Amino acid sequence: MTVTGAIQILALVGVLTALTPLVGGYMARVYQGEHVALSALLAPVERIVYRLFRVDGSEEQGWKEYARALLLFSAAGWLMLYLVLRTQGIHPLDPQGFGHSGPWDLSFNTASSFVSNTSWQYYGGETTLSDFSQMAGITVASFTSCATGMAVAAAVIRGLSRRGTGRLGNFWVDLTRSLFYVLVPVAVLASILLVATGVPQTLEHYLTAHGPTGLARTIAIGPVASQEAIKLMSGDGGGFFNTNSAHPFENPTAISNFVEILLMLLIPAAFTATFGRMIGRRRQGWALYAVMMVMFLAGTAVMYAAEAHGTPAQHAAGLHTAVISGSTGGNMEGKEQRFGAAGSALFVSAGTASGDGAVNSGVESYSGLGAGVAMANMMTGEVIFGGPGSGLYGMLLLVVLAVFIAGLMVGRTPEYLGKQIQAHEIKLASIGALFVPLLVLTFVAIAIATPTGRQSMSTHGPQGFAESVYAYLSQAQNNGSAFAGYSGFIQPVAGNVGAHGIAFADLAGGWVMILGRFVPILAVLALAGSLGSRRIAPPGLGTLRTDTPTFVILLIGFVAVFAVLTFLTALVLAPFAQALSSHVLA
Repeated sequence: MTVTGAIQILALVGVLTALTPLVGGYMARVYQGEHVALSALLAPVERIVYRLFRVDGSEEQGWKEYARALLLFSAAGWLMLYLVLRTQGIHPLDPQGFGHSGPWDLSFNTASSFVSNTSWQYYGGETTLSDFSQMAGITVASFTSCATGMAVAAAVIRGLSRRGTGRLGNFWVDLTRSLFYVLVPVAVLASILLVATGVPQTLEHYLTAHGPTGLARTIAIGPVASQEAIKLMSGDGGGFFNTNSAHPFENPTAISNFVEILLMLLIPAAFTATFGRMIGRRRQGWALYAVMMVMFLAGTAVMYAAEAHGTPAQHAAGLHTAVISGSTGGNMEGKEQRFGAAGSALFVSAGTASGDGAVNSGVESYSGLGAGVAMANMMTGEVIFGGPGSGLYGMLLLVVLAVFIAGLMVGRTPEYLGKQIQAHEIKLASIGALFVPLLVLTFVAIAIATPTGRQSMSTHGPQGFAESVYAYLSQAQNNGSAFAGYSGFIQPVAGNVGAHGIAFADLAGGWVMILGRFVPILAVLALAGSLGSRRIAPPGLGTLRTDTPTFVILLIGFVAVFAVLTFLTALVLAPFAQALSSHVLA
């Protein structure tokens, strides 16, 4: 580990830790309806929105009503994005004249991806989508899907903090406040900052340049900064360009690299402080933050160490450490020189831990151990910060299970925040935590066991298996990062050379993303509704304190064991097999 690399990591930890209580406290006041600095400007707009959509902001909803409103809004958002993608031929703001839409199954996958806050991309943005599709479709969906997850987190916090009521707030109010008071202001500031570092923001035609040989080159530009800002802070991660944040127009400098990493982690981390403030116990929020930060730093350290050296296959091929590490700073295959191994590993670790999925390097080019860390980050259930809102409520599902296990160990009735955890809550928490791993393993089995599924694999052996596992793990966990070798393969229809069949990966992945997003949401809302109706009992001698270092260690161990027991076989057969091999596996 170099001094520069250590400074980057420590600077990120310091800035993030300083901003967490500030941003988290602000969000707590927003969700509690208190006056904030932007209230004078936005409160009238908020009231107009409620009046237009006939929403009574003072009327609270039970978990079923809250979930119904959420599903209705998400379904409408999915339909709008699908229509935008299917009607690209008649769009304005198409200076490149794409004038066509992709296959319907690709549109299905893309709409499912961004409405579920996943940002899985089977397309190249700069060669496929008009500026209108990027702005009115992808960017808008990034805002709304993020706000949906934030609203759920606010509802779950209320369920844990209230006494004797199953009311969780109003979905439409939480959604509106997430958009107006948090996402839009931060996105505007972030867009300006990114433009200052060199990220383009324009509606002009693509540029044409001639190199030394006289050959013409097309340079793609567009409304990049505005999409980049919300892509990073929303947990959506879908880039304007196919190469995501490795592209110099999405991520030009080391400064923009640091800012983008911070944006990915900011709102998920701040939600721990929001949690502590809204329940009136700030130590509880800091305990969750400590769990997330310790696991994030551990994964980042392992990934950085792995990428700071050549892989066994590279050494076997005669590329010794002096050549690989030398001036380039480690295993630089698939990485940008302007970021080095440290900046690349830190970015990918943050992208897979935060639920964002943005990358500034090729994850498939990482060492087996480095790629294994990226997969392990997602295998925890995307609770190492996770997505905005979803990271917090995912962690709370595991907290409920951890408290239950601890109660069994000492023979006490499990409690959390003064509320007894009974059989009904354990069933809901188990469904929320175990559904996604079951979904991943089922679809991976189908993908590698059927000829149609295997057509999406570009390689075989451990690498091909890793591509398949990573693809469905990333989609089910709503992350969106990928091993680039796995693709949406379109098979020609027999007897008709000009026609195309339906891509298995497009449809399977689309349903995986939808189910992986909304089934856990329903489970956690039901859990919050059940706990909200409980009375809070005073702590007794047998109460397990959940704001101490002891519980932090217990929860870290539980999350790690949960991930290992669920996905150990997949890890051993894929990235770890490569990490132990001295051969280039294909």
